[in-house]
Amino acid sequence: MSEEIEMVLLEAEDKMDGAVGHTRREMATIRTGRASSAFVEKLTVEAYGVDMSMQELATFSVPEARQLVITPHDIANVEPIERAIRNSDLGLSPTSDGRMLRLSFPPLTNERRKELVKLVNQMAEDGKGRVRGFRRSSRKELEDLEKEGGIGKDDIERAEKALDDLTRAHEDHIESAREAKEKELLEV
Repeated sequence: MSEEIEMVLLEAEDKMDGAVGHTRREMATIRTGRASSAFVEKLTVEAYGVDMSMQELATFSVPEARQLVITPHDIANVEPIERAIRNSDLGLSPTSDGRMLRLSFPPLTNERRKELVKLVNQMAEDGKGRVRGFRRSSRKELEDLEKEGGIGKDDIERAEKALDDLTRAHEDHIESAREAKEKELLEV
């Protein structure tokens, strides 16, 4: 296989890996009734006169399945962190003892679980769509290489088969993540 074809395939694989990772991170933000720092890590907090992510300002621990403890590195950030959580769309009310914050995660209703499963399914479809989009653009690059000449039709066909295999493998990764998240959501 030519170097140009290998470059197209490596670039496609890299982009597809990114799409899978993005989809998994999106799914991690879906609340399952269990405590997880993924829900609050990326929240923006105004501290020291600038916007910072919660992850930069505090450490997280899960002492119980439905409780998250947020311990700011600097005690002066307790109130800004509390304000950021209250102003977010998480629907959680933190309690503070002046040094740390506790978040209690209520159990999910069956109706809410089904809504979240639909949301996860949509995220998975969006991720698969991104993977297919990368396949399309890579196929176009392969067709352009063939038109430019110097690369045989057999090499292009092998590359397209490899590209299809890559696409299927990445779609399977997204599907596995979707199934795991759905199982986690429906677990009572």
